[in-house]
Amino acid sequence: MAMAWEQGELFPKASEQEIQRTKFLLGKYTKMIASMRDYENHEDELKQVAIDGEVARRIDQEDLHADKTANATIMIEKQRWVYQQYSFYTKQLIRAWGLIKDFDEKRAVDYRYIQGYTPKETVLFFRHSMSDSTIRRKIDDGTKSIANSLKLMGFFEQDNAKF
Repeated sequence: MAMAWEQGELFPKASEQEIQRTKFLLGKYTKMIASMRDYENHEDELKQVAIDGEVARRIDQEDLHADKTANATIMIEKQRWVYQQYSFYTKQLIRAWGLIKDFDEKRAVDYRYIQGYTPKETVLFFRHSMSDSTIRRKIDDGTKSIANSLKLMGFFEQDNAKF
């Protein structure tokens, strides 16, 4: 975010790449939420599977006598890391979604991405109040609004640092 301040931008605009990253993450939102809930509900079972299961023994295909405990620890840490990444992404997406000012944009993005309906289902749901092209524009504009808010929050700098 320092770069935005240096350039004198109080409200920096997201780049096309950042908008595309936002669309990608929004498209994965419901899957991330489902994976997080599954992890929360089955964390102990997942740990036990990692320790006892075939997967733990076969992380290193060349060494079938690999250390089960070490491999299981790696798997458990990976599962925890994925959970933390999903938690970060979903919280930031919801925070930025909450900042959308236009009521119709907010509703359209909610229905399409937060609730996870397909583009066709979204158009059909809103068809009684807006034209198809207006609905698509509201989703696009809402997505850009989220991307701009994420940029202002420094999300993309944090996101890039994680990979």
